[in-house]
Formats: sequence, structure tokens, C-alpha cells
Amino acid sequence: MGGTLTAQGTAWFVADGQWLGRLVFQRALAAVYVVAFLSARNQFRALLGAHGLLPIPAYVRRVPFKRAPSLFQWRYSDGLFEAVCWVGIVLGLASVIGVTGALPLGACMAVYAVLWALYLSIVNVGQTWYSFGWESLLLEAGFLAIFLGNGATAPPVLILWLLRWLLFRLEFGAGLIKIRGDRCWRDLTCLRYHHETQPLPNPASWWFHHLPMPLHKVEVLANHFTQLVVPVLVFAPQPVAGFAALVMIVTQCWLVSSGNFAWLNVLTITLAIPVLGDGLLHHGLPFSAPAHLVSPAWWESVVVAVTVLILALSYRPARNLVSRRQLMNASFDQLHLVNTYGAFGGITRVRHEVVVEGTADSAITDTTTWHEYGFRGKPGDVRRRPPQVAPYHLRLDWMMWFAGISPAYARSWFGGLVERLLRNDRDTLRLLRTNPFPDEPPMFVRALLYRYRFTTWRERRQTGRYWDRDVAGEFLRPVRRQHETAVRG
Repeated sequence: MGGTLTAQGTAWFVADGQWLGRLVFQRALAAVYVVAFLSARNQFRALLGAHGLLPIPAYVRRVPFKRAPSLFQWRYSDGLFEAVCWVGIVLGLASVIGVTGALPLGACMAVYAVLWALYLSIVNVGQTWYSFGWESLLLEAGFLAIFLGNGATAPPVLILWLLRWLLFRLEFGAGLIKIRGDRCWRDLTCLRYHHETQPLPNPASWWFHHLPMPLHKVEVLANHFTQLVVPVLVFAPQPVAGFAALVMIVTQCWLVSSGNFAWLNVLTITLAIPVLGDGLLHHGLPFSAPAHLVSPAWWESVVVAVTVLILALSYRPARNLVSRRQLMNASFDQLHLVNTYGAFGGITRVRHEVVVEGTADSAITDTTTWHEYGFRGKPGDVRRRPPQVAPYHLRLDWMMWFAGISPAYARSWFGGLVERLLRNDRDTLRLLRTNPFPDEPPMFVRALLYRYRFTTWRERRQTGRYWDRDVAGEFLRPVRRQHETAVRG
């Protein structure tokens, strides 16, 4: 695979046997962009819109541009936000089908730059709803993608090595967080709890939870090997680096099959693809490199400058890796160019879920009937099989999981959520799976804290339930609707 570099290029600049890996990486990254922009478009009005739970206009009034660079610092409207999302979706789809790669080099770079800048504009004003590590991961990978070139240019070895550096930090940082964190990672018992207590279980999580304990220990050992040993091998020559990438991909597929983690796993697989090498990729993909690849001098200069910048910015993330006070999912610059990653350094042993209920009764008595609101992804109805939602990101559902851990996570937005349910706000209700009050809003809304656990094999056969639950306490006392007739949003 690969073409013959013309005299316009510099030999040291070219990554031999990486043309196909670059192409697949770019298209897979573009697909993640599409999912990210679609997720933003479908949820922003209730979460961040002008009348949302954490409105962007209020945020940009108190946070200056230098702390949160964003297009929306200059102007915000719900229409502009939606337009930004649609531009991102269209450009992402164009890149997925190969249109962007066929453009001239400058135009190709501009498309990826626009994708990065638009998503950065969303993340930097997204507040709590965009506080997840995979947001920074997408931005960091997306920034490097700007300088990967189009289909007619030679793959730039420096950028491809920076992608390996990102993959190393992602996996190795996650491994260190675990081995330094919860004791259960060291005694190999964490997966006795994790499949049940993870944020959004998927259809297979119940089955994974019931694997024999020895297999859970094998899972943990495999995770330690993949995150603490294998990442070092991505810097080795082929075929060792390709083997390391393959191990990472298999591990990520295992994680995809056992839980919902938005696009974290898909993006990790995407980062590992170029490391496989074209020798492996070309067996299953019908793409061939042009006969001649070029490498303009101006582009080489830009790539070198970007490499120097990224290496300089890598100092603090690298220092964080070796620190005993390692930060998890932290950004060290407002552009999210080089970040630190990690997840599940601590494992919750007990699953608590916040269940939101309403009633149409005008007064609360011992006979009051409460009806439960259903969420799209998080556990609620004990008979409902956990759904597959990843790589789509259900932001409210994720934050409801955090709320179950501590009310502090919900302090800034939960009261607003309840207020909107009390008036049947359409944008808010679109985030839910079921609304028990389709005609008139409830008179009261409350929230209870339940202790959830997966049913046993016998309970599952006898009752058809995936979950068993018991009331653990009151999360929010009943809140009354302020007016007898509520206006729908």
C-alpha cells in the first residue's frame, strides 16, 4: 500500500505504510463528530438554550472569552446553536463519505478546522453537561486531524506520532488512575460491582454482572495489561505496535459490549486504527493510495510548528501521569489541545437512582398516587431491559447517575428540572422516554432515592425483572405547581 513520494516532499516527513490508516482514522473521527453534533442538537434547548437549565447567555455574561473561547461569546441564540450543530453534522457526513479527503489540501484542513472550532464553541459553554473526558478527547484528536492532510498528500509522520502519544496518555492515564485508586482494582474485585453500578448499563450488562468471580478477575487483569503494559508498545516498530493496537481494539470492543460510555470507546478504537498499519488494514478495505503522493513545503512547516506546540503543551499532562495526585479528565488549556484522561478510579459498590415522580392530586395524603417519569437510558422501570444508547450521549441521564451518588452534583440544575416538569415544558420532556402527564402537568413533583441491584438468575426467570429496588430515602420533597393552570413551554 501507499504511493511513491514526488520530489515535492521531504523523505523524513513521510510515514511509510500509513495512507490507509490515516484515511480510516479521518472518516471514523468524522463519524464521531456527527454523533457529537447530533447529540448536541437534540438536547441543547432544554439543557443550555436561552430557557434551558443552565442557559448559555447567563454563562457567557459571567465568564470572559479568554476563559471559555467560543463563537457564542459574541452572540447567542437558539437558532444559531442549532445552525452550528447542522453545519457540524453536514461537514462530518461529507468527511465520512470521502468528500473532504478529495478537496484540495487547504480546503480539507479548513473543514476539519471548522469541525474542531464549532465543537470547541459548544464544549466551552457546555458547563456541567459537557464536563466529560470524551469531549476533550474528541477536541484533541480533532485538532490533530486538521494537519493530517488529504488523500493526495503523504501521511505526516509527526502528526501520526502525536496521535500515538494521545492514545498512550489516554490508556496509560486510565490504568494509573485505577491502580492508584480504589483498592478493588488491586485485589481484582472491581468488576464484581462495576457492571451493576456503571452510569448507564446496556442490554448485556446484566449478563456480564453474573459472570463467575474468577472471570471478573480475568477481566481486571486484562484491563491492567491493556492499560499499563500495552500502551508502551504503540511506540515500538511493526508488527509490535500493530499487535498493541489490536489488543486495545479488542478490549474496547469488550467495553462496548458491556456498557454505554458515549463515544469514548469508539474514539479510542479510532485512535488505535492508524497504529495497526496498512499491511493489516488493506486486507479488508477496498482503498488504494494514489500512485504519487505530495508533501508541500508550507504544509510541512505548519506540521512542524504544530508538533512543537503540542510537545510544549504536553509537559503538564506528562507530569500529571507521574504525579501521586494524578488528575482525571483535566484540560490544561482553554483550547483542549493536550489533556489528561482517566475513568473509574473509584468504583461505587451500591447503585442509587433518583426516581422522579408526579401526582395530579391537589393535596398530598396517604392515598396519593404517584406516577414515575421514565428516562431514556438510566434505570427506572425494573422490568425494562437496559437499552443500548452509545455512542450517542444522553447527558441528562448521565448527570442523574451522578446525582444518585451525591446531591451536590445536581445542585445547579435539578430544581430547574422539577420546575419545568411542573409546567410540562416540551423541550425538557423530549429528553425523557415517558411523561405520565401528557394532557395536564402534575400538581406536585418529588424525587425519591432508590437502591437498585440486578436480579439474580432465579429472580429473572420468575419475575421477568432486570432490577430489584428498595426506597433508600427522599431526594427532594414534593414541590407544588405555582399556578393552577400551567403554560406549556
